[in-house]
Amino acid sequence: MSDRQDSGGAMTVQTDRVVLTVEEAAERLGVGRTLVYALVKSGEIESISIGRLRRIPCDALDDFVTRLRQLAHGVEAKDDSRSV
Repeated sequence: MSDRQDSGGAMTVQTDRVVLTVEEAAERLGVGRTLVYALVKSGEIESISIGRLRRIPCDALDDFVTRLRQLAHGVEAKDDSRSV
């Protein structure tokens, strides 16, 4: 994995690794690391320990986002059925 700066000066993270640090996961989700730690603690996002290090599998983030999207679509579908 390598970090690169785009022309605007922002850092972008290329994910060719299998696991991410909490900070990298937060960057990828566009949230703060404190929220990611809370999501890990609550079980919303799967994490693993490698020695003393906490890492988040990339596919765990994908699963989390998929669940959020399904929940959002489920809520939309329920709202649509009430308006009929």
